[in-house]
Amino acid sequence: MEVTDTRRLSPEAQEELRRRAVRAVSEEGLSQSEAARLLGVSRQSLNGWLKAYREQGERGLRSGKRGRRPVEQQALRPWQQAQIAKAIRERNPDQLKLPFFLWTREAVRELIERRFGIRLSLVCVGNYLRRWGFTPQKPLRRAFEQDPERVRRWLAEEYPEIATKARREGAEILWADETGLRSDHAAGRSYGLRGQTPIVPGTGRRFSASVLSAISNRGRLHFRVFAGRFQADLFIDFLRRLCRQLGRKLYLIVDGHPVHRSRKVRDWLARHQDQIALFFLPPYSPELNPDELLNQDLKTNALGRHRPRNQDQLVTDTRSYLRRRQRQPQLVSRYFDEPHVSYAAA
Repeated sequence: MEVTDTRRLSPEAQEELRRRAVRAVSEEGLSQSEAARLLGVSRQSLNGWLKAYREQGERGLRSGKRGRRPVEQQALRPWQQAQIAKAIRERNPDQLKLPFFLWTREAVRELIERRFGIRLSLVCVGNYLRRWGFTPQKPLRRAFEQDPERVRRWLAEEYPEIATKARREGAEILWADETGLRSDHAAGRSYGLRGQTPIVPGTGRRFSASVLSAISNRGRLHFRVFAGRFQADLFIDFLRRLCRQLGRKLYLIVDGHPVHRSRKVRDWLARHQDQIALFFLPPYSPELNPDELLNQDLKTNALGRHRPRNQDQLVTDTRSYLRRRQRQPQLVSRYFDEPHVSYAAA
């Protein structure tokens, strides 16, 4: 049976169709299935019309205004909207003792209900969020231990002083970091039948490798892929290679990893202070290091979408990907376009 799409009919035609359906059942004695088949409408629609007629009479069959009703949009007064938007901007759900980790529509709905006793639909909450300028985004991680004042000083005072001193001495600034790669890492999504989670085949043996890298805002990339632990001797060898390849003084910015602060590294730096100087990012602030974006690129595009079968293949694939990035300095320099590291772009 071909079912009529009543949404395409005029309001007058819709009302007449509803009256005919009600008469067919209540006056002519047809069953609901027979009436629906005769009129070319779904049984669900006919059930709704009969219910409306029983509850409201002829008024229940009239056509109302088309489109979503704006009633819910007026549920919050302007001052209430301003208060909720301010809470989302300045706090996270945990700080407000809500049982959520992120600001989702469910979290915002519960906040509204707790403060004002108003229960809204998720659609309405989403409309409010769009009106207030909020969009769904992947959040950056921030450690509870991070010191906001220390970060402020780094951005406003310490790094500008480093950049000024580097220009004065003709030194090059590089940002360094180390990251681990695991054979079972997966990134992105895979298509699968609805309700059937895709399975990623791979060896049950886990193996890993590590990458030590350094990048500049001009697109320069240096790296070393290695197996085993990250130790002071390995880091010193990497620093020695950097100094030799650059041929001028190097300012290297790193995090507070124990190897970076070890006595052996400090002693080596003291003997080569005319070639290199080490600077440390604020504690618990990986988002301030542009080299973290290279790590993310590597894990997503070199490892996450290609499954290595053994450690040798993992190391080979990683080196191949990083060498390709070395030949693409324009892509490396784009890491510095990200808002949270754009301070280091100049």
